[in-house]
Formats: sequence, structure tokens, C-alpha cells
Amino acid sequence: MNKQASKPIHSNEYVILLHGLARTSRSMAKLEATLQSRGYKTLNYNYPSSKYDIEKLAEDVISDALSKCIGAHQIHFVTHSMGGILVRQYLSANKIENLGFVVMLGPPNKGSQVVDRLKNLPGFQLLNGPSGMQLGTSDVSIPNRLGAANFKVGIIAGTRSMNLILSTLLPGINDGKVTVENTKLEGMSDHIALPVMHPFMMNNKVVINQVLYYLEHGVFKR
Repeated sequence: MNKQASKPIHSNEYVILLHGLARTSRSMAKLEATLQSRGYKTLNYNYPSSKYDIEKLAEDVISDALSKCIGAHQIHFVTHSMGGILVRQYLSANKIENLGFVVMLGPPNKGSQVVDRLKNLPGFQLLNGPSGMQLGTSDVSIPNRLGAANFKVGIIAGTRSMNLILSTLLPGINDGKVTVENTKLEGMSDHIALPVMHPFMMNNKVVINQVLYYLEHGVFKR
């Protein structure tokens, strides 16, 4: 059988990619190209992640992204870090009728202790903006106010760090920005931890293959 012909075709499915805090859409380019090679239509959305608070970013960015998914049978999301919190924020107040699957890479779903420890240091808010200040672990932080997932979401956590200083601020196994435990979300349909680092996990071949598998099966490959 021709292997190329046997690949699933997803031409009526869109994937919206949302990068993380202080990053750009370029960070998701390799993942986007792989999704396109599988037949998905993609929207790799570049947004000013450190300019506004999470509530405004979620409403403005996702509303605009959805308006560009013309004729989509299903709309999926693949997010990195804070991008996953934007999806949670949007879905807490809005419904997407043709929502498919959501895959989150390294999301601070319970916040990050790094923010708790560094948010009062000079320059932190200047670098990370109002959205970065909202990603702590307190009960009133945005991630902890949003509640359980009411959508199908698979989460990939990292277990390696390139920043040993930040890792000392994190209790437990972590990717240098968020602990494995704090990536978890009540109501998630699957969760997997892989030996990857937070800044580069979206470019890792194993991670990309797991994203593809989840979008097709609703679970990760074991």
C-alpha cells in the first residue's frame, strides 16, 4: 500500500497554534509545518503576549483566530505555556460549537512558583507584562480561578531544565518554568511527561508525534 496515500486527510480541520509568554509565532513554526504536512489547515497566531492581561488577550486573540477558520468542520488548538491559559480563559466564557481537541505543551495550569518568587523583582513586570503577573500559584491567580476543563484536552509536561537557577524555585520535577504537577488540570483527558525543556518542547520530534497522535485519537500514544 502507498504509505503517502494512507495518511489521514484533515483538510476540513483547522489547528490554531498559540505561542507562550514573551515568544512569537516563529516558535511554533516547525510544529505548524508538520501539521500542514498531515493535511490540517493551520493558523499560527502571533499576539502581543506581554502587552495585555490574560482576559483581554484571550478574548481578542481567540475571537480573531476563530473568525479566520472559514468553513472548518472542526477547530483544534495546540498551545505552548501561557497559550493554554488563554484557551481556558476563553472557554470559561464562550462556547466553540465545532471545537475538537486541545493539546497543551507545558501549561502552568496551577500557576508557576517562579512567578510567585520573582514577580516583585525589578524588571519582571516590564519583561513579562500584566499577563505574566497573573500566572502565580495563589488561589486568586488566573489559572486557579478558571476551574476544571469542560473540553477534551491532552497535556504534555517537560521533565528537563536548562535553567538550574529557576529550577531551584520549583518544588518537584519540572521543565525550568513549571512543575509537572502544576501542568495538570482537573477534567483533562490525558497527561504525559517527557524528557524535554520548556522553551524548546514544541520543536521536539517525540512531542510533535504525540501532538499528532492526540489530535487523531484523543489520547497520547503509550
